[in-house]
Amino acid sequence: MITIKNKASIRKMEQAGSLLVEMFEEVTPLIKAGLTTLELDQAIEALIKKKGLESRTKGYMGYAHASCISVNDEVVHGVPSGRVLKDGDLIKVDVCASWRGYCADMARSFYVGTMPEDVARFVENAQRALNKGIEQAVPGNRLGDISAAIQKEIEADGYGIIRDFAGHGIGKQMHEAPEILNVGQAGEGPVLRAGMAFAIEPMTTMGAHTVYITDDGWTVKTADKSLATHVEDTVVITENGPKILTRTTAADAASDAL
Repeated sequence: MITIKNKASIRKMEQAGSLLVEMFEEVTPLIKAGLTTLELDQAIEALIKKKGLESRTKGYMGYAHASCISVNDEVVHGVPSGRVLKDGDLIKVDVCASWRGYCADMARSFYVGTMPEDVARFVENAQRALNKGIEQAVPGNRLGDISAAIQKEIEADGYGIIRDFAGHGIGKQMHEAPEILNVGQAGEGPVLRAGMAFAIEPMTTMGAHTVYITDDGWTVKTADKSLATHVEDTVVITENGPKILTRTTAADAASDAL
């Protein structure tokens, strides 16, 4: 069942999203060569606490960190560690946090050093796919319209689409119904209604879509070792169209410039 959020719930989600965006803006300048992914996670956790947010990943099914940080061929759920970032790394940072019990979920991709043109096109494609999916999040459309729009944009440029992981509903819980695939058929699935809240998150590769989970039980990597990217926004459906809760100028200038 897809829950419909009331105005009070949506206001809390909006505040969670706004504070999460502020956190990304403040942490973005730290993402440089020489920093470990664990140090980055520690900075994220400190900022989450400073802003009055609560991490929804730390403690989730035993997960020990406030963020997932995936590098290069790691798609999602990368576990922060002593791995040192270096020039040429493509970093995906994924954070879910709540304010007064309501969640916002956000992921951005960052590049260390000067990004090659082929990587820039790849990351830009994922961002466009996310935008196309969000455009379909309007009352009266169906869930499949979001998935189909994402798939069309990604496949138009020949990239792989992760099928084993997907976006999701969001609210009091980090993961709620429905599952939001990045592949699908327009006109299929539940009818979208105002008050529904989704975390929409294209996950793509420069190669095949096959992935596997590493021995740490979390990190998802491409089977062919191809580069992967991931972007995510929390969106509420309103009578006037989709409202994105996890965007503002500075955080997205960093992402869009990639």
